[in-house]
Amino acid sequence: AYCYHGQTLLASDKCGEAIRSLQESEKFFSKAEALCKEYGETKGPGTTAKPSGHLFFRKLGSLIKTTLEKCQRENGFIYFQKVPAEAPQLELKANYGLVEPVPFEFPTLNAHWTPETLAAFDLTKRPKDDTAKPKPDEEVKPLKEPDIKPQKDSGCQIS
Repeated sequence: AYCYHGQTLLASDKCGEAIRSLQESEKFFSKAEALCKEYGETKGPGTTAKPSGHLFFRKLGSLIKTTLEKCQRENGFIYFQKVPAEAPQLELKANYGLVEPVPFEFPTLNAHWTPETLAAFDLTKRPKDDTAKPKPDEEVKPLKEPDIKPQKDSGCQIS
């Protein structure tokens, strides 16, 4: 998040804050990389997963590095802005591109669903039905299939 926030800050000509955001991103990325390598070396059922080798993770590392170098280069040539000591705050509430969620409400119960009606659905009180017993399997008699021989003379002619 800090990486992409740094790119947004650079696009809005806040190069000093962008550098600090990307430095924070680099710090968190190195922590995540160490945890991923440790996870990949542990023994257990999840050892086939290597998060540090995932394409997104590898691309993110190079993206952070190149964007930070670009910001530092442009700040030295163009902007000359001071890098703040604290990382800029991330906007956690998105204000574009998302639809407001509609709160879910259970529908009201119909008047027909009373406790007496619900008690009538007790399956332990069902009548015993003797006809529901499975019938024993009947023996299937084999059928005699006609002997069909291939014929060469089908009546078709190619002229």
